[in-house]
Amino acid sequence: MENKKEVVISVKDVHKSFKVYFDKGTSLKEKLLFWKRNRHEVRQVLKGISFDIHKGETVGLIGRNGCGKSTMLKMLTGIYWPNAGELDIKGRVSSLIELGAGFHPDMSGRDNIYTNASIFGLSKKEIDARLDDIITFSELEEFIDNPVRTYSSGMYMRLAFSVAINVDADVLLIDEILAVGDSNFQAKCFAKLRDLKAKGVTIVIVTHDSGTIQSFCDRAIWIEDGHVQFDGESTKAIDKYLEYMSNEKRERMLDEEDKARVKAMKAKAEHDQLIKETGDERATLDQSNNRFGVFNGEITKAYMLNEKGKETWIHETNKPCKLVMEYKINRDSQYGFVFGMGFSTRDGKLIYGTNTQLDGLKVKCDVGQTGKVTFDIPSLPLLKGEYSVNVSIVDENGTPLDFYREYAVLNVVSDIKSPGTTLIPHKWDIK
Repeated sequence: MENKKEVVISVKDVHKSFKVYFDKGTSLKEKLLFWKRNRHEVRQVLKGISFDIHKGETVGLIGRNGCGKSTMLKMLTGIYWPNAGELDIKGRVSSLIELGAGFHPDMSGRDNIYTNASIFGLSKKEIDARLDDIITFSELEEFIDNPVRTYSSGMYMRLAFSVAINVDADVLLIDEILAVGDSNFQAKCFAKLRDLKAKGVTIVIVTHDSGTIQSFCDRAIWIEDGHVQFDGESTKAIDKYLEYMSNEKRERMLDEEDKARVKAMKAKAEHDQLIKETGDERATLDQSNNRFGVFNGEITKAYMLNEKGKETWIHETNKPCKLVMEYKINRDSQYGFVFGMGFSTRDGKLIYGTNTQLDGLKVKCDVGQTGKVTFDIPSLPLLKGEYSVNVSIVDENGTPLDFYREYAVLNVVSDIKSPGTTLIPHKWDIK
């Protein structure tokens, strides 16, 4: 009986650094004349990475850009070698790192299949046996004997993908290239990857798509600053990573708030002058692209609470949560105070928004008053993804008092695989 705990990838205390030159001559003349220009710094990308991957596991490598996850994958393929440490991988390895590496533009697609497959270690006889499957999967039968320089980028990538997943590899390494071709071809690619996973192929994926990691990977390894920060169940890894990124973004926002306070003090002085000149308390003065208003009332802090009362910007579809806005009233408003909220996509398309006036609530506030307004969500309807959270205070005529477009980024995690942004409660009745 096959031992399912067999280690096929072993990484022990691996270090990797690169020399980054500031001003290096490229020609022989430049090197002779400007030999002192070889100033460089050594950048340590991986600082002692260790992990084991067992046969049949599907593991995701996650982390921000520059953390070293792609470097780690390239070392597994043999493109890079570690400066220190040990790295061992068993069996035939197929990589989807740079699709089309080894393709020659003047050769036909058919000839390039033979060239590319041989890079993965297949003999001509083995390629002959797989040729029809590769061509059929790529859906390029009509163009397979044309030079690949005549292919579109999508056709080029489909052919390379088809070769890489049809070489009967023991280990498959994938780096950020899952968006291949149109939606139908992408679905076919994922179905093929699931089939390989079911057959016991060990798969390692590098991607920023948290949904792919959660739905496809058994396990995830989070790399940060050259070290393994977490290694475990994929959903837990994604939650920890997103929470870290959300907290860091919040810290950057707080740093920006210090700078904004100085700007706000100047803007308020200009606004007071504007009121004197116009005699209109509702005169609006833009302060930035994201935040504007006359600041009779201001939002001093906004945050979200999960079902356990923990302050976090990471929430789960269908789970209860609360959006809390803390406020301060600076001056009286002739037309009252209206508190609002909204969820938008990151490109600014509003998904949902409401306010206390639309919901029939009358809010009375006195000058100098501080407090908090809570928007209670019994079941979060947003699907997996990143969303902008907008918070605001306006008056009953809609004049912005403190309007904050994208106060923070809400990360929604979910096991629900439906596309889109919003969950619609439903049931199917089939007769």
